[in-house]
Amino acid sequence: MNWGSPEFVIAIIAISTGGWLINNWIRARHGYALEDEWGGKTAPRQADAARALAAENAELREQVAHFTDRVKVLERIVTDKGTMVAAEIEALRDTPRKEISQ
Repeated sequence: MNWGSPEFVIAIIAISTGGWLINNWIRARHGYALEDEWGGKTAPRQADAARALAAENAELREQVAHFTDRVKVLERIVTDKGTMVAAEIEALRDTPRKEISQ
């Protein structure tokens, strides 16, 4: 075997390229960042989707917290006796209003 022959050089290049392709195929299949030919990394597209889902999740958690507070108020109104609610309304009516001067 002649180590300097073009066939040997082409075989080495083919083996290296094949290994690189298989490596990237496995990485893409499992969601890891892909390598380019200079050793840099390319983030998979799933990262963008994950960020969007995380933002939507945070927004939905805020809404659930807001609605939880509203349900607590509604439960208090429904479970309190009618006299307490009426007393609170009358107390608000009895407070003197401040006149607005212009």
